[in-house]
Amino acid sequence: LKTRSVSPSSSLSFGGVPLKFGTDWVASSAASFTNPSVPVIYGGTLGDSVHMLAPGAATGKLVVFRMPADGSPRAIRTAGRATEGAAAVAIVGVDQFMPLIARPNTFVDDPSNVPTMAPKPTFVISTTAAPQLFTTPWDQLTPGTAGKTAAINVAMNIVPVPFPARNVVGILPGSDPKLKGEYVAVGAHNDHIGMNSRPVDHDSLRIFNHTVRPGGAENSGKQATPEEQAQVNAQLAAWRAAHPNSMRADSIANGADDDGSGSVAVLEIAQKMASLSPKPKRSIVFVWHVGEEKGLLGSAYYTDHPTVPRDSIVAQLNIDMIGRGDAWDVTGVTKDGVPTSGNTDYVQLIGSRRLSTELGNMVESVNNTGKHNFKFDYSLDANGHPLNIYCRSDHYEYARYGIPITFFTTGGHSDYHQVTDEPEYIDYQHMARVANLVEDVAMNVANLDHRIVVDQAKPDPHGSCRQ
Repeated sequence: LKTRSVSPSSSLSFGGVPLKFGTDWVASSAASFTNPSVPVIYGGTLGDSVHMLAPGAATGKLVVFRMPADGSPRAIRTAGRATEGAAAVAIVGVDQFMPLIARPNTFVDDPSNVPTMAPKPTFVISTTAAPQLFTTPWDQLTPGTAGKTAAINVAMNIVPVPFPARNVVGILPGSDPKLKGEYVAVGAHNDHIGMNSRPVDHDSLRIFNHTVRPGGAENSGKQATPEEQAQVNAQLAAWRAAHPNSMRADSIANGADDDGSGSVAVLEIAQKMASLSPKPKRSIVFVWHVGEEKGLLGSAYYTDHPTVPRDSIVAQLNIDMIGRGDAWDVTGVTKDGVPTSGNTDYVQLIGSRRLSTELGNMVESVNNTGKHNFKFDYSLDANGHPLNIYCRSDHYEYARYGIPITFFTTGGHSDYHQVTDEPEYIDYQHMARVANLVEDVAMNVANLDHRIVVDQAKPDPHGSCRQ
């Protein structure tokens, strides 16, 4: 693991006027980039498929996009794909995330798996500095409007991280001499997002997010309407009245659901399966992946450098966030933007039939025959879903190599990637039920008289993922 950060000697100027790093601009890309004269062009609002640049208009230029008001900062990662031939990309409208983006970026320096395509230089420009990029007033810009000429000189400092990070791997040997050389993988991730630099009031944040940002970090930047703010004020006043002198400053993102719930569930499953007699016929490999929140780093490394032959892994069952999912939680949105809510029997399934129809059918069958009685929600598994969940957890690093997967989750909620994701809000009974389901599915895959059949197209293991 190494960290990559922008060198203090880096510079970015428009029309000869320099911008200040950290205040006016930060770099989101991973590579050094120097060009003393780059034409600037306005690309419109990111994701707007109606008002777009003409084909070829971006070639060799720095394309400036405006972030939509309800846009997720995750879109920054994909902005370069919207500008074929562009020299660089800049995003305006995510000021609150600039300190986060400016922080050193962690990556795996793996010479055996170098990206085939260099990332496009990407910058985030503050809303106060953005008007300096154009002679046309900012509010009068239309896609294709030319701006000033940019001079870019961005250098990256790369250093090893001070402490190592490790995947944790355990193997339960199979009981069948002929099948023990095949493995069912069961996994979760053991990292989260760390700490905030500034403590916030836990309860007021939780009340605000539940009303205004029901998806937590998925709705980052969304502002309250007057009606929503009135609801927040009323609920907070009621809370304060019922809990006088109870303000608690919070800065630690504990990640109880994401993915404490998955991590302890995998441990419970391992303990249960190890206690069985007879043991499952195939071997079980349990992997707690590190660095999921940094971009699936641990699972990518494990599948590139597996501790068992990669083609001996017959399936992977991924557990990420299984501690919530009741009616209070907005667990996601459909492809058409309709919010989904949980219930006492709620589980989301992602990717269970994307490589193997048999695995998807087996999960359904085990749920019924094992009397787990869950109601499965497949709405977030739809092709083209904007949240792209299939590509965002560790299971995909197995799927890219053609290994059938199922991702089990109880979905999102307003505490997602917030300091409010704490153990007191976990539904432990629900979590245990999901863990029992996953264990039952793993046992059925492990004891099957044949290898799970892959009957769908395999992806390019080194290509980009799009659900």
